[in-house]
Amino acid sequence: MNEKQNRRPFPTPTKLTIGTLTVTPPVLLAPMAGVTDYPFRLLCKEMGAGLVYSEFVSAHGIIRENRKTLEMIRFTPEERPIGIQIFGDKPRVMAQAAQQIAEQFEPDLIDINYGCPVPKVTRHGAGSAALRDLGLMEDITRAVVDAVSGVSVTVKMRSGWDANSIVIPQVGPLLEFCGIQAITLHPRTARQGFQGKAQWPLIKELKAAVSIAVIGNGDIRQPADILHMFQETGCDAVMIGRAALGNPWFFQQAQALLKGFPPIPAPSLNDRIDVCKRHLDLMCQWHGERIGTNLMRKHFGWYIKGFPGAATYRQELVLAPHANDMHTLLDRIKTI
Repeated sequence: MNEKQNRRPFPTPTKLTIGTLTVTPPVLLAPMAGVTDYPFRLLCKEMGAGLVYSEFVSAHGIIRENRKTLEMIRFTPEERPIGIQIFGDKPRVMAQAAQQIAEQFEPDLIDINYGCPVPKVTRHGAGSAALRDLGLMEDITRAVVDAVSGVSVTVKMRSGWDANSIVIPQVGPLLEFCGIQAITLHPRTARQGFQGKAQWPLIKELKAAVSIAVIGNGDIRQPADILHMFQETGCDAVMIGRAALGNPWFFQQAQALLKGFPPIPAPSLNDRIDVCKRHLDLMCQWHGERIGTNLMRKHFGWYIKGFPGAATYRQELVLAPHANDMHTLLDRIKTI
């Protein structure tokens, strides 16, 4: 029997354990800038996401008590379990920010962002730039872990800065030694952004190198991909990002798949419009109408598609000045 024939798929986990926290199902909503605010988190939680995250926030903004930054990490009890993700390049600032978050907000975990490849973050040494300076990464990680007690600290990271500097073999054990209780790996390099293919074998390599939980992320486009990632990598949970945009039903479908229930069909157009309208209402309630409608415009591009005339309706929705106008347009789509 050759090696390929002898290979067995890894089992599919039913829950994720991070410190004292148990997450069911082991399917998580990724932190996404400009997306994972309260309204979107709540919709995904109601649809079955086991754990949700805030948008990533600046440690400097937290310690300066910037009103907009603090507003971004405000959450409600029905969202639990929830993680707050922070980024920064100075150990002392990161530690102070983590401590403030733990004391003021009491999240279920604090996540350190070592994965963001956006230049405005990396040029200051934060996000995935830490992958180029493992000494700094160690200092930041130790400072954050030492600053909080009773709150698990986790990390989300890329596989390296570029193809010539894959750091998985060294970083996994280092982070575990520093006290990190789970690592989410998006197995693309910072230089790749979202181009190319996510290298799932690196998730398997990380899982073999540590004893803490490993969460896989990247190239999950449909619920069946979750099973494939579990089977191919042995990871403990899967994190969903872009596949959930305009599609919170993804978590409902994934949960049914993991439980062995019959597949849940894709939502009808009316279902999508109803949830889009609720999303709009939540946006206006949480942010106020002016900000809520402005933030909702990008979501229309994800909800309103796949039917004749969708592009025209999207354009009208983006240009609509008020929430009532948006509701009228959405109701009109239901008559198609």
